Amino acid sequence: MPDEHDDDIVLSALGDDELALQMHDDLYDGLKDEIAEGTQILLARGWGPEQVLEDALVQGMRIVGQDFRDGILFVPEVLLAANAMKVGMEILRPLLAEVGAEPIGKVVIGTVKGDIHDIGKNLVAIMLEGAGFEVIDLGINTDVDEYLAALEEHRPVILGMSALLTTTMPYMKVVVDEMVKRRIRDDYIVLVGGAPLNEEFGEAVGADAYCRDAAVAADTASTLVKKRRGEL
Repeated sequence: MPDEHDDDIVLSALGDDELALQMHDDLYDGLKDEIAEGTQILLARGWGPEQVLEDALVQGMRIVGQDFRDGILFVPEVLLAANAMKVGMEILRPLLAEVGAEPIGKVVIGTVKGDIHDIGKNLVAIMLEGAGFEVIDLGINTDVDEYLAALEEHRPVILGMSALLTTTMPYMKVVVDEMVKRRIRDDYIVLVGGAPLNEEFGEAVGADAYCRDAAVAADTASTLVKKRRGEL
């Protein structure tokens, strides 16, 4: 029997601002088809890809991030939202490249050696991409040589490391110490995150910042890059 709230919202009947707000709700509910449709409608109405990204998708994911941080949403729901955001990003990415939208900078990110957890890292990667970064995701179980090779190859502005196990957290210091040894530590902003970490741990391993969740990571990354470039 069909669902009683079958007063389906007709996205094309909404004004621009209403549609952007509706997309926040659709992201929150993880509705991929609606996000794809809403993205196409706004583009067809003459919105630039950067405006669609910022006003419809990034703002919506900020709400998701805040509610995740406040314990209103949980990981499965956030993943659904992130997957919906991905669909919008797939439509916008080639258009952003076409209009020459310069990424804020590159980020190399990975879960450290010995750790195979990647949900948090994947959310951070999506939020960073939404915030305008080009993200190189090294995946899980990343050792120091892989991090350093990626830094050399991609020349990012940020290195991000994630860990979910207390036993793998110390490996972050191994990576930072090797960067210090090679005299490249100051060339990069280092961000760390993961459930068992805290600010004190971030300081202890020599990171520039500890990020408690994906929304904070995106904001922190943007702020630190702007500061480094003298824009703040």
